Amino acid sequence: MPKIHVVLFKDEKGNVPFLDWFERLPDRAKYKCAVRLERLREHGHELRRPEADILKKGIWELRAQHNGVNYRMLYFFRGQTVVVVSHGIVKQRSDVPEKEIDLALRRKSLFESDPSRHTAAEDLT
Repeated sequence: MPKIHVVLFKDEKGNVPFLDWFERLPDRAKYKCAVRLERLREHGHELRRPEADILKKGIWELRAQHNGVNYRMLYFFRGQTVVVVSHGIVKQRSDVPEKEIDLALRRKSLFESDPSRHTAAEDLT
């Protein structure tokens, strides 16, 4: 399997939504999320439940849990070897809220229109 590059989405103002979210997490939750990102880098498209799941229209969720709290990292693929992490959420209900999926879809569209402008890190892992 080819090496998977995990990159972070950067908005028009230069903010990196995933990092803004990630930096506020408890240390143990950060660790668990980082482990999931590493697994995504290792397995790419092949990663499935319970670690990852497709939401809709090319948006996926990377799943981590700590102390009964569900952490989700929304992402999409660019080709076979690049994963773009849109943002993270703390999930309270059974489904990822539609507004979060829609946000990831908007970011996917922005990224696809100009990948270099919307890439914060060349390879996160």
